[in-house]
Amino acid sequence: MSDPQSPGPRDFSLLQLLPNILTVTAICAGLSAIRFGVQGNYVLAVQLIVAACVLDGVDGHLARLLKSDSKMGAELDSLADFVNFGVAPPLVLYFWALQDVRSAAWLAVLFFAICCVLRLARFNVASREPQAANPKVPPGYFTGIPSPAAALLVLLPLSISFAFANGPLLPDLVICLHMVVIGLLMISRVPTWSVKALRVSRAQVPYVTLTAVLLAAALLTYAWITLVMLCLAYIATVIWTLIAGLPTPSRKDRKDGS
Repeated sequence: MSDPQSPGPRDFSLLQLLPNILTVTAICAGLSAIRFGVQGNYVLAVQLIVAACVLDGVDGHLARLLKSDSKMGAELDSLADFVNFGVAPPLVLYFWALQDVRSAAWLAVLFFAICCVLRLARFNVASREPQAANPKVPPGYFTGIPSPAAALLVLLPLSISFAFANGPLLPDLVICLHMVVIGLLMISRVPTWSVKALRVSRAQVPYVTLTAVLLAAALLTYAWITLVMLCLAYIATVIWTLIAGLPTPSRKDRKDGS
């Protein structure tokens, strides 16, 4: 006779629930960003979206580390990505600088959100198909820009403003066009570099660790300038993949990134 207090095969420890807790926390951050955007507190709104990006990068790795992956967790993560990266960033941008061109700006917001949900839907479909080697996309590369990166890139006008001028630096229609271009890059077939592709030898570990510490210190000290530089560096990697001629996957390819 089994012990009634022993956990069953479907029971999870509190530690194993931590990834889902982080995902729900990320959703709260994204929704709160919309609230603060409506209230005009744009700095805090962007900070919350950045926090949601960090949590999005942590919860998946933590779930695999704790072996607590589940279908519910995957669906929850996908919904969180849409709220945090497909809805909150364009709305904050809209409240910040696009009130003078409301009709055109709202079309750009809708376009960006739809591109994000299409990307996430494509990823969900691909993740359910049998995994197969894709010779057309190098290992460690995504197809199109992942939604967290797209969220930070679409907020680049805000970040530049906070870093240098504390006000819109670009015309409203240019910001709308910027939003549309980032949306198109999300659903594009352009290979984009992933940090997963980075491999560090034992000899390089101290230098990489020191670089990470310096980067963290820069984010704490010069947050907006550092964020702008990181976004520009990411854009440079996308341009480099195009110049280097990395193959673009076809529609039948299954490899993707969220």
